[in-house]
Amino acid sequence: MIKSVLRGFALATAMSAVAFAAAKNPTVGGAAMFDSKNIIENAVNSKDHTTLVAAVKAAGLVDTLEGNGPFTVFAPTNEAFAALPKGTVDTLLKPENKATLTKVLTCHVVAADAMANTVAKMIKDDGGEHDIKTVGGCVLKAKENMGKITLTDENGGVSHVTIADVKQSNGVIHVVDKVLLPKM
Repeated sequence: MIKSVLRGFALATAMSAVAFAAAKNPTVGGAAMFDSKNIIENAVNSKDHTTLVAAVKAAGLVDTLEGNGPFTVFAPTNEAFAALPKGTVDTLLKPENKATLTKVLTCHVVAADAMANTVAKMIKDDGGEHDIKTVGGCVLKAKENMGKITLTDENGGVSHVTIADVKQSNGVIHVVDKVLLPKM
């Protein structure tokens, strides 16, 4: 009887450990995200980020985002890109607009591994708003409200982090619902 109870306890403990390990990283765009893979290796599997992946390829940023990092990427969804004025994405993807596309994309990247709780602490320490400097030279205004982080771009556009802390081998991704635009 005791052996049976102990076996049951051991099985339950093992199953809990597996469930905890599996729940460690959220699913994004219907795909499991693995902290052993880099930003690009994970992003290409998300059905919600096909536009972002196409843009990263067009801008020539694949090698950079496959690099060691660490990087924090605020990753806009396909819906976020679709919300831009009609024709914007097609225009940005043209070879002659590579510099502008690169500027837009690098305004979503920070040269650090900034988990949401770290960002929230910086916001609190700065009195409710924290400036985040991106590798593209943009300054995003981060705020926190009821446990949710928002980012305001240089044009006043507000993006919400919808999925936070998607750990990567070379940083972290936070999924956002709006494309953050630099002042041009």
